[in-house]
Amino acid sequence: MTMRYVGLFSGLFVLIVVVGLFMGAPFTVRLMVEAFAFALIAMGLNIQWGFGGLFNFGILGMLMVGGFAMVFIAFPVNEAFWASDGPAMLGMTLFAAAIGAVLIVLAHNVQRIGIIGKWRGAVIVLAWFVAYVIFRSQMDPAASYITSEAGWIGGLGLPVLLGWAFGGVLAAAIGFFVGKISLGLRTDYLAIATIGIAEILRAVIKNVDWLTRGTLTVSPIPWPVPNPQAFQAMGHDPSMSFVLARSGFLVLVVAVVAIALFLIHRAYNGPWGRMMRAIRDNHIAAGSMGKDVTKRQLELFVFGSALMGIGGAILTSFVGIYDPSSYQPINHTFIIWVMLIVGGSGNNFGALIGGLFIYIVWVLSEPMAQALFLNLSDFSQGMGWGEIPDISARAIQMRVFVLGLVITIALRFAPKGLLPEFVRRHD
Repeated sequence: MTMRYVGLFSGLFVLIVVVGLFMGAPFTVRLMVEAFAFALIAMGLNIQWGFGGLFNFGILGMLMVGGFAMVFIAFPVNEAFWASDGPAMLGMTLFAAAIGAVLIVLAHNVQRIGIIGKWRGAVIVLAWFVAYVIFRSQMDPAASYITSEAGWIGGLGLPVLLGWAFGGVLAAAIGFFVGKISLGLRTDYLAIATIGIAEILRAVIKNVDWLTRGTLTVSPIPWPVPNPQAFQAMGHDPSMSFVLARSGFLVLVVAVVAIALFLIHRAYNGPWGRMMRAIRDNHIAAGSMGKDVTKRQLELFVFGSALMGIGGAILTSFVGIYDPSSYQPINHTFIIWVMLIVGGSGNNFGALIGGLFIYIVWVLSEPMAQALFLNLSDFSQGMGWGEIPDISARAIQMRVFVLGLVITIALRFAPKGLLPEFVRRHD
């Protein structure tokens, strides 16, 4: 087993070196930053699916939440918003929301004063309706005013690393509520529920212009390290400035991934990990032994969502722009599942190597396909058959074909992944 680990990671290292030789250092460093961020997200999915068997297809929503958290914390302050009546109006909105929450809590406890049965249900429905009306009576004017006077609320101008951390916290908080709602479902029903919740999150983020700027996008988002422009101001040429800046960013991302991998691996090999595997393999038996199955599964969902949120925040800060329209299921959900399946579900190192390898294949498939089509087009013209049309569009479409081919080969020859789950047994 050790030789398998060494061989696979050595082969991955050779692949990265080859990419660097052919594509250049700036491209390769950028590729590795994004690959490690996706590997962190795949590790989050591994916590949910590999440890607990939770079928989460709402990864896209958590990535968007992490990106928004990054913008909210680290983007510069919008002076026009703070100089307007927007903060006061948002304060009234929060007060209205608090009043609505109190009404809902009181309605859920009316049985203490003798209101039970259908009447209790009617009171709860009425309380939710009144709370909604109170909230919208303050929210709608505030949103319209902020959009017309200041554009949006802007960020807080805090350090970028706090944005990464807040991305994990916010995604974990949303993961908690999503888990409370949907973890009673099993397998494919849970997948359908999480897909729906992710689409709700995407619709909300795209349409609350006063908070996220919607489809207008937010840029430039600051980096936690000096950016290429800073190195160019120091006198470095453009190519070297990109290498130096992205290398600094890569060091930070690798450190985050290494810390997460260390903590997850220790937890997995400890009593907590053994309990989670027992729940995953037979939740009925685990429940009969006194384990709170739903609570433990909620823990997994929250922890996994936190890593996804951090990964989404890292990606947003690296590309320097937050565009809710750029989030697509195939790029931000399906590919994560491919990473985990190919790497090895239930194995932390499998999620890591799967995330790195699949992202490299995903990115390189387009330029390689384009080069192949250009050569074939030249050959076709030389033979008098005409050129191949729309080469750029066809090259992009080849990404999906290559990804499907990789996962088909992996399922045929390594159905449990390149690094399958390995559990030490003590006889």
